[in-house]
Amino acid sequence: MATRKINPTSPGQRGMVKSDYQEITTSTPEKSLLTKLKKTAGRNNTGRITCRHKGGGVKKAYRVIDFKRDKFGVPATVKTIEYDPNRNVRISLCFYADGEKRYILTPEGLNVGDVIVSGPEAPIQTGNALPLELIPLGSVVHNIEMIPGRGGVMVRAAGNSAQVMAKEGNYVTIKLPSGEMRMVRKECMATIGTLGNSEFKNLSIGKAGRKRYMGIRPTVRGVTMNPCDHPHGGGEGKTGPGGHPKTPWGKPALGYKTRKKNKASNKLIVRRRTR
Repeated sequence: MATRKINPTSPGQRGMVKSDYQEITTSTPEKSLLTKLKKTAGRNNTGRITCRHKGGGVKKAYRVIDFKRDKFGVPATVKTIEYDPNRNVRISLCFYADGEKRYILTPEGLNVGDVIVSGPEAPIQTGNALPLELIPLGSVVHNIEMIPGRGGVMVRAAGNSAQVMAKEGNYVTIKLPSGEMRMVRKECMATIGTLGNSEFKNLSIGKAGRKRYMGIRPTVRGVTMNPCDHPHGGGEGKTGPGGHPKTPWGKPALGYKTRKKNKASNKLIVRRRTR
């Protein structure tokens, strides 16, 4: 993927940087793999806003992605590479030898016509999925499971990859993009390679309207509100928070740990992520 700058024909386009979409081979998604995506606009079942700054946005369908990669021993050919409005990485439509079609996340170097396979007998090459115990040390992987058979939940964003660091007993130690070292069961599946669309971090939205297309509404600063609306509000003229910064609900906003203490997966962390 490469980026392109837009001619400054308006203030909004002056700083805009877009993807050139060169790697995309079709603009029509596979109809059998589409489902309806219901909008909640940040509201819960009683209609109250529980997640602020969400609403509106362009209507879009959800593409059903195969995060499990559980079709062992059946080769699949990559037919198309497509844009997915629900994530920042491209997706590939794969035709399996038995006639089934599935979408997968597109790693760097995977092209139309390539053949991929998953399972314990799969060779170590980009796009193939294997159990972690069979992946050589030092290999880069993505779409990693935390619980065997439940599907990949870690390392699914554009340009990201984890590294297999060590194997001991029933666990494999991997180094995540954040710098965290974590143990994962050796039966968990992972896909070989680094995810594509690594230039995503260089894109610039350019104008507020594009954020509205994405369903992101404006954010109002707490210091501009009244005291009844935010702990930072009130005061004559421009005033700061007057103490430690807080959320609208009075919780500390900086450096406050929100991870649950008794979370089962905490004991599997070998080293915390680095700042």
